[in-house]
Amino acid sequence: MTPPWVVAVGECMLELSRRGADWRLGYAGDSFNTALYLQRLGVSTAYLTALGDDPFSTEMRAAWQSEGLDLSLVLTDTQRLPGLYAIRTSSSGERSFSYWRQQAAVRELFRLPGIQAALERARCARLLYMSGITLSLFEPADQEQLVDVARSVRQGGGVVAFDLNYRPAGWAGASAAQEAVARLAGVVSWALPTFEDAAQLYGNVSPEQTVTAWQERGATEVVVKLGAQGCLVAAAGRRDLLPAVPVGRVVDTTGAGDAFNAGYLAGRLRGLPPLQAARAAQILAAEVIQHPGAVVPTDAMPRILQRLGDSWK
Repeated sequence: MTPPWVVAVGECMLELSRRGADWRLGYAGDSFNTALYLQRLGVSTAYLTALGDDPFSTEMRAAWQSEGLDLSLVLTDTQRLPGLYAIRTSSSGERSFSYWRQQAAVRELFRLPGIQAALERARCARLLYMSGITLSLFEPADQEQLVDVARSVRQGGGVVAFDLNYRPAGWAGASAAQEAVARLAGVVSWALPTFEDAAQLYGNVSPEQTVTAWQERGATEVVVKLGAQGCLVAAAGRRDLLPAVPVGRVVDTTGAGDAFNAGYLAGRLRGLPPLQAARAAQILAAEVIQHPGAVVPTDAMPRILQRLGDSWK
């Protein structure tokens, strides 16, 4: 089989988001959001994960297939269900989450039939993408298998992209997260951390310190997301602060960083220079935060593609 252009690894959950007095059911998860937006931006993407064989999992597979995602790396655990989370948003669009995911199918990913074949295909990807949340799903021995796949991708001339995406609730403690990230950090090509996460996990006092830390680990490109302050782009010997794209009204910031990552990766894979790719990432993220939930409706994509301009025609 032809290796996927991009392989993203992680978990997609059932997502409950509020619209007025009603709750809406969708599908989302940090690495999945990035994978889906990459696919919508025209980058062939496979998602490596596990689902159950229940009706919710069946509906998720059908929804992914309708988006064009490569499902060949989606494994099945007949004894488990997808995880679930609910989003609550403040009047300013900031969000809080409640999770029900400890028994999710993806937790058993590395013990499911077909996992070794899936990992072998992932080794051949042009770009491998994962996050700190991806690492938090697995035990150290399983994390090491991901590190080994990432090492193969980078040694083979591919790109390993990583978003720190530190969520304390997913870890036994900060030291466990630091150790897991340290195992992977040496093979990361492009680091896409949010400064708030880096400051919380490592005590970083500035975005510049975050850039330096990732460059010392071996990353060739580092983009530090700064929310409303824009982003710091470090590549090709330069460090540039790129102001944020103005947004009239923030509805929900869920998935903004994931969308940013997709925009940046898609731009770079299309040959855009880092600053231009980062601007495309900001445009996509700015549109996403004007919609509820992590994934915008498909009918919003033409407007987004129009804003991105000729690079996506």
